[in-house]
Amino acid sequence: QVQLVESGGGLVQAGGSLTLSCAASGRTFANYGMGWFRQAPGKEREFVAAISKSGLRTYNIDSVKGRFTISRDNAKNTVYLQMNSLKPEDTAVYYCAATGTLRATPVSREREYDYWGQGTQVTVSS
Repeated sequence: QVQLVESGGGLVQAGGSLTLSCAASGRTFANYGMGWFRQAPGKEREFVAAISKSGLRTYNIDSVKGRFTISRDNAKNTVYLQMNSLKPEDTAVYYCAATGTLRATPVSREREYDYWGQGTQVTVSS
């Protein structure tokens, strides 16, 4: 069992920055690949970024490439999403998720994730 709690969401102006955090329970955090997803009102949940168990490999979607950075601190059982140059279209509920896959590469498919946080709201004003 892994429990995930997101924090750091809020209101920000376009062009601004936010850093989201996801704290995980348990002592086996390093055994899980981690990902960030988001869901805007009326839209499907979409993958945003993922990081491997070691933190050495990352992947993110083109729409956030160069603006968002995923990272993790296994000693703190925490994964982060640093978001810069935010746009109104980034407005969504952001979720972190954990996957127990044995693969060392980042995981982008939602169905491969085993545990999910409750989400944190990010609102970007224009």
